[in-house]
Amino acid sequence: MGIEVRRVSSKSELRQFIYLPEKIHGGHENWLPPLYVDEWNFFDPKKNKSFGYSETILVIAYREGRAVGRIMGIINKRYNELKGENNARFGYLECYNDPEISHVLLHFIERWAKEYKCNRIVGPYGFSDKDPQGFMVEGFEHPPLIAAACNWPWIVPLLEAEGYTKEVDCLVFMFRIHDNLPPLYGRINERVEKREGISLVEFSSKKQMKPYIIPIFRLMNETYSELYGFVPLEEQEMKDFAARYMPILDPRFIKAVEYKGEMAAFIIGIPSMTKGIQKSKGRLLPFGLFHILSAARKTKQIDLMLGAVKNSLQGQGLEILMALKLMESMKTAGFEQIEIHLVLETNHRMIAEMNRIGASIHKRFRVFGKDL
Repeated sequence: MGIEVRRVSSKSELRQFIYLPEKIHGGHENWLPPLYVDEWNFFDPKKNKSFGYSETILVIAYREGRAVGRIMGIINKRYNELKGENNARFGYLECYNDPEISHVLLHFIERWAKEYKCNRIVGPYGFSDKDPQGFMVEGFEHPPLIAAACNWPWIVPLLEAEGYTKEVDCLVFMFRIHDNLPPLYGRINERVEKREGISLVEFSSKKQMKPYIIPIFRLMNETYSELYGFVPLEEQEMKDFAARYMPILDPRFIKAVEYKGEMAAFIIGIPSMTKGIQKSKGRLLPFGLFHILSAARKTKQIDLMLGAVKNSLQGQGLEILMALKLMESMKTAGFEQIEIHLVLETNHRMIAEMNRIGASIHKRFRVFGKDL
């Protein structure tokens, strides 16, 4: 019962690649499907500018004519040049619990990477840290995250059996909002609010948000430059990324700070839509959008997706100012808890703050690596 691997080369094969995971995850009660409209855009080189500076390959594994696994290979040339690396990436790995399938898929991508003279492969990873990264290794009992991997537990042993070892972990924290924050936070907040040149920006409509989109992404480029896997966005990519997520943003849960008229900090939270996406099975039509919007209205949880503070202003309380205002807005709207997404284990300052407020590690995602 040999495995045949074929490169995706037609729209029908791409369709099979995109929808294969919902078959592999049949019976996976906690599985969160992607929004398929986003998947089609992501895998379209005409709509996803990342294809323009990357070598890529998509393949499907077949056994007796039946699709049993898939994987994507990526060589992000822009990232490699920025970091002085020669790495390849694998991503979007899905297969049944069968070591023969995982071996064939991973070995295929490893050979492909060697053809480009790569000396190491890491993953699961997309083009950048904005794409799903890592396999979940802890927290399977909790609801999954939007825009994050949602894997069966057995995929990790299959990967490790092929010689892959830990590269880096990303942590997810859960924090129930309450009034018992350390008194230090209140004192810091008062001091920051009185500081000359500091201005908190809050929003009541998406129209108000639009002039801040590009400044926010520029700040992200500046502050994320040293983060693992981050690739700076070009201006068109910023606009594309904003267009992708603008429909699900709630202005009440976005806070920004200007310092002397320039963007200095921001945080972006969204109401959890996990249950709605699960109910919609990843499809917006005919009733999927209704399920997603309904879940966002009923949830008591905010997912904190992105945040940054200008390098020269870090440690001066701007993040506390925004966090307290976010919690104030959450309380007004009846929300009870925040899930903080994918904090690198090397982000010691953020982890220290999570410990200070009593947040717990909710989930753990792991990126793996292997020398070629």
